Amino acid sequence: MEGVATEPTSKAVSIDLSSRRTGMAFQRTRMAADRTLMAVIRTSLSLISFGFTIAKAFEKLREMSIVTSEKPARNFGIALVALGIVMLVAGIVYQVQFMLGLRAEREMMKDGGLVHAESRFPPSMTLITAVVLLLIGVVAIVSLIFNIGPFG
Repeated sequence: MEGVATEPTSKAVSIDLSSRRTGMAFQRTRMAADRTLMAVIRTSLSLISFGFTIAKAFEKLREMSIVTSEKPARNFGIALVALGIVMLVAGIVYQVQFMLGLRAEREMMKDGGLVHAESRFPPSMTLITAVVLLLIGVVAIVSLIFNIGPFG
């Protein structure tokens, strides 16, 4: 019969639904990786800000002659800022490696017809935020060590 639309078979509908579920699973996995990076950002931000605050507070106390030496507190503050930076670098590296692997797996499945892959993977705002925080952390530690820069 010409002009009569044929209904998709049950098997075709099942495969289509399975492909869509798999595609959504990739999106959920990507979002979970972003949430993990957000946790790293939160912890790094806490370490960087707390370390910077300790170092600067004791520097001001020494300037006011309340304490005689701020070096131990300054070194502790620098260590916290450095730990925050190292943690952030590790989180960024993990995120980039994970996302590259996830995208490669998604492309393989798309080529095999197992997933539609109609929606794209946009750039991660969480990753961009992490890189900006990393730059701020580096400026903060340079400022603490050499007493220069915008935080000096």
